[in-house]
Amino acid sequence: MSEYPTHRLFLVRHGQTEWSVSGKHTGTTDIPLTDPGRETARELRPRLEGREFATVLSSPMSRARETCDLAGFGDRAELTEDLLEWNYGDYEGRKTVDIRKERPGWTLWDDSAPNGETADEVGARVDRVIERIRAADGDAIVFAHGHLLRVLTARWLGLDPRMGRLLWLTTGTLCVLGYEREIAVLKLWNDGADI
Repeated sequence: MSEYPTHRLFLVRHGQTEWSVSGKHTGTTDIPLTDPGRETARELRPRLEGREFATVLSSPMSRARETCDLAGFGDRAELTEDLLEWNYGDYEGRKTVDIRKERPGWTLWDDSAPNGETADEVGARVDRVIERIRAADGDAIVFAHGHLLRVLTARWLGLDPRMGRLLWLTTGTLCVLGYEREIAVLKLWNDGADI
């Protein structure tokens, strides 16, 4: 047995939706996957087959649940509201470019949204997920959303939730967090992205 932590956390951002294509903030609205989003989710299955996961978690939103199912883990996933996307409040369904016409220079990371969550509130939710995963005996996989997973990664690395702004993440991609000796690290990021 290693004296250092060895388990890994696999992160999967849900497949493409109409709103992810258009750039609309999609938090609490339950938007389904597009056909290309479903295809990307299916393509995850052979990449993940044969891996053992002690913990399989998913956001309860249909776009995350369907990605989880198409990737081959729907029958094992536990749904948790701690993995819901950032609540964008009054900015739900709006694009950053349109919000900035009213609030020049606005960023979600610094300014939040009226009647929505702050970065610290999202950080508190993902901290509970991380605590659970670190207590598990083995690797874990999480199916969730872009901003949420960026905050989760920042918190895994011991950073302020706002540092998730530095981690671009596209739909239908795979990321892996883990350790180098006792240090929490980023092992793989945005794998499968069309850059």
